[in-house]
Amino acid sequence: MHLNVTPEVLMTQLGYSRNEQTQKQIEEAIANTNGFEKFAKHIISLNDALKHMHAFVAASNSVKHFKIKCDNLDAPEILEEFHNEVEHFSKKYNVEIKKLDGKEVYYIIGIKK
Repeated sequence: MHLNVTPEVLMTQLGYSRNEQTQKQIEEAIANTNGFEKFAKHIISLNDALKHMHAFVAASNSVKHFKIKCDNLDAPEILEEFHNEVEHFSKKYNVEIKKLDGKEVYYIIGIKK
């Protein structure tokens, strides 16, 4: 099955309300993510895999990238699982990620060069 990942599809699958501002934010993140189309559908799968960890994929408010964030900061086992899942996604789909120092947040940069 082929899934055309448009900004509208991402808004729905990532749990956003559909509005102009959010659509623009997602469009900017897509445009700023190198090779986005090569792994776009896997962002939705990653988001689904993270839900039970109180983690998610979202458009960042501070930079024009998608972020992967874990809100469950008090369970070491969950944090380890979260980091392992993000690393697995990165390696499997050859996606460059950048972890923020001191936070359980990664930015999706794009396909590794």
